[in-house]
Amino acid sequence: IMSGATNKLLKDYKREVKLRRKYFNELQELKGNIRVYCRVRPIIGRDKNSPVCVKFPNDKDDMSMTIRPAEGGSVSYEFEQIFRLDATQDQVFKEVSGLVTSVTDGYNVCIFAYGQTGSGKTYTMQGNKENPGIYYRAIQHLFDVCKERKNVNFDVQLSLLEIYNDNIKDLISPKEDSQPKLVPREGRNGIEVPGLTIRSISDIEDVRRAMALGIKHRSVGETKMNKDSSRSHLILSIYCEGYDKLSKTSSFGKLHLIDLAGSERLSRSGATGQSKVEAQEINKSLSALGNCIAARANKKDHVPYRDSVLTRLLQDSLEKNSKTLMFVQISPAESDFAESTNSLKFAARVKEVELGKAAKSVKKRGKGARSPKGRR
Repeated sequence: IMSGATNKLLKDYKREVKLRRKYFNELQELKGNIRVYCRVRPIIGRDKNSPVCVKFPNDKDDMSMTIRPAEGGSVSYEFEQIFRLDATQDQVFKEVSGLVTSVTDGYNVCIFAYGQTGSGKTYTMQGNKENPGIYYRAIQHLFDVCKERKNVNFDVQLSLLEIYNDNIKDLISPKEDSQPKLVPREGRNGIEVPGLTIRSISDIEDVRRAMALGIKHRSVGETKMNKDSSRSHLILSIYCEGYDKLSKTSSFGKLHLIDLAGSERLSRSGATGQSKVEAQEINKSLSALGNCIAARANKKDHVPYRDSVLTRLLQDSLEKNSKTLMFVQISPAESDFAESTNSLKFAARVKEVELGKAAKSVKKRGKGARSPKGRR
């Protein structure tokens, strides 16, 4: 039984932890740092003979964790949010919904998942029918917010692409077999892809239909690490244009939801032939992302965005005027210790990147201005 003094110390400690998190988050908002959340997936079939190498403090409000191999010292990490093995999709999205809401105010938002193959990125971002992930929850939330704002007319559009072997493939193009080469360029609203199919959407069923078509066309393959390993980066983008009838202002916000292909060691994945080429291209693009993150964290004058299609497309999200969140996904199994450690080290670098306080895209429109009817 705890004494009164011990009980008071525990309460004081918990209050201190909550205050520290509150002030840390406020500082991150002011500096515009990339937010980093960590999610540790549950134990799955291939982990059954491997002990767990991740430990958490008893206090669930303490957003720190320790990773330790069977032999060797432990390393501790701290992030804005850490979702433990039993975290639900609801709990994860609750910490994301505020960012999604800001898209309707004219902000650019990017949410992406990073980690080794088989670490749960696709489950977090896409989920399944019973437990949908961030893709579907975010867009449904966006529609709900648009519906609540009676004085604003919104036009919402969608694009879906994959980056496969450093080339862009339009996953919802009606011309699947004869697509022109798609190249990202600087446009009126930041980095754009001329020729990319953009569809108007009015409800979540429109999104489901687009996703079903896109997933059917997406490149996947089987490796030793994952039966349905993604062999490409999947980028779902939502464009939200609004016209406020009272203030006569228009806003434009973008939401990029990105399920990155998993990093993998060829010696573990067993990839050969075409799968080996795919793995090399995936690792090369993730290395390019790492180089851009390092340059931004070290405040270098030159950031090598043009080194890969992935980093060129992500340029908006790694520059100023964007709210960016990365999920670092890790496995709790000791057999994945090396990969999990690499992901956590990368995440620790990412959270040092300062984007500057984000600014929203809102413009005054003259009398008689009409609400937007579509950008393309």
